[in-house]
Amino acid sequence: MPTRSTPPKPRRRRVGRPAGDDSDVRARLLDVAAAQFARTGIAASSLRTIAAAAGVTPAMLHYYFGNKDALVRALLTERLMPAVLPLREALATVGETPLELAQAFAQGVSGVVATLPWLPALWVREVLCEGGALREFVFREVMPSLPQVLARRFEAAQEAGQLAPGIDPRLLVVSLVGLTLFPAAGAPIWQKAFGMPGLDMPALMSHTLALLGHGLAVPSTETPR
Repeated sequence: MPTRSTPPKPRRRRVGRPAGDDSDVRARLLDVAAAQFARTGIAASSLRTIAAAAGVTPAMLHYYFGNKDALVRALLTERLMPAVLPLREALATVGETPLELAQAFAQGVSGVVATLPWLPALWVREVLCEGGALREFVFREVMPSLPQVLARRFEAAQEAGQLAPGIDPRLLVVSLVGLTLFPAAGAPIWQKAFGMPGLDMPALMSHTLALLGHGLAVPSTETPR
């Protein structure tokens, strides 16, 4: 009479290790954390609230990142820095005219926001506002000396007669930030105020580039006939 074989016991998964592809899970947790930080701020976002938003346990966040500080560092080094690198490279190689510089900046920011849609809101919360958690990191690591370099290049263009004399090269850099990141951060407000659901980043960039094309031009000295 044949004996009944005992079915093999299922292999136990190592405690604390989530199922699925580690890189995919980690990437999704970073995306959820970024969106949470943009909504409520870094200080007000605990690992527990991020885990709830991601539909996982806090233990999974601890498994991948250890603590919230490490999670923030991972977000900066694995998401923000790689997304900003093409902008910095474009500004280093673009032509010398003010319009070329300004357009490269605006298009570069548009590309960053397309990759990181949570960035404008996070920028306002954590860089622009006094006491923001990312202010020092952004100016030290993300764009070291970039505002000063752009201002000097605009100043050189102005001395060469390529930039309207009434424009302050330093404030032009400020204006470029105001024309790119701020409208993106306030897009939900403008969409509601003007009843324009199509008021998205491509529309904003099209407007910005047209505005820059006219606003930076040196006034003609010719008298109309």
